[in-house]
Amino acid sequence: MVNFNGTLVAQDDSKITSENRGYKYGDALFETLKVVNGKIFFWEDHYFRLMASMRILRMKIPMSFTMEFLEAEILKTIESNSLLKSAARVRLNVDRGEGGKYLPSDTADVSFSIIAESNSNPFYVIDANANYVVDLYKDYFMAPGLLSGLKSNNKALQVIGSIYAKENDLDNCLVLNTNKSVIEALNGNLFLVKGDKIKTAPLEDGCLKGVMRKQVLEVLSKDVNLFIEETSISPFELQKADELFITNVIKGIVPITQYRKKTYGTDFAKRLVGKLNAKLRLAQL
Repeated sequence: MVNFNGTLVAQDDSKITSENRGYKYGDALFETLKVVNGKIFFWEDHYFRLMASMRILRMKIPMSFTMEFLEAEILKTIESNSLLKSAARVRLNVDRGEGGKYLPSDTADVSFSIIAESNSNPFYVIDANANYVVDLYKDYFMAPGLLSGLKSNNKALQVIGSIYAKENDLDNCLVLNTNKSVIEALNGNLFLVKGDKIKTAPLEDGCLKGVMRKQVLEVLSKDVNLFIEETSISPFELQKADELFITNVIKGIVPITQYRKKTYGTDFAKRLVGKLNAKLRLAQL
């Protein structure tokens, strides 16, 4: 079942019109959520990111869009798909409705939709034997700035980058901005480990304001033996790193094992995912 503005409909009946602004112009935002046994992981962070993004896009936020209302609609959708007692992946989509060209009409009202599907792992795991090979994606570049960091429906670079990765037998690609700094992977934020120094790109470079990025930074900040930097990453730094890993809410932490001719360890990522799961267990008590 799919939730359209609070009404549950069958998947076959979940249609949008050709005038929908999300369809016509990418005038929409979305949040990808991990839900386990009716608990939305990091829901407060997702909610406030969505509200901040809607304000940046000058959307008129409905008075009904409270944290409690949207949470209830998500759980209603989960339950209608018989996923309330298991792990699920949920997409909450918000668009500006219908009307207007580039300039929205005065009658365009914000609407939402929610879809849910089964997800295999209730907590985050790292496959110790998995190889994960990446390279740079250099056909197109992201513009620095906060607008690039929105989780909007305009994901052309990520789509064609994913096609490029498949065509070249890669598991993922690393994205550059127009200053030729490495900002993220196609589907998550990037962290670089070199000794006791941990680096990730700053939001101003154009990387996604990732919810899992925030969680990882909070966990790392509690270790007084680590030095955390949010600063631009040069491609030349990648081959000097001890470890590289990607973060997103669905998979948690994904260690990169190879970039070009350089291979990487995964010990730091494994310890980190243990701390992340411990944080989640405490939050569910």
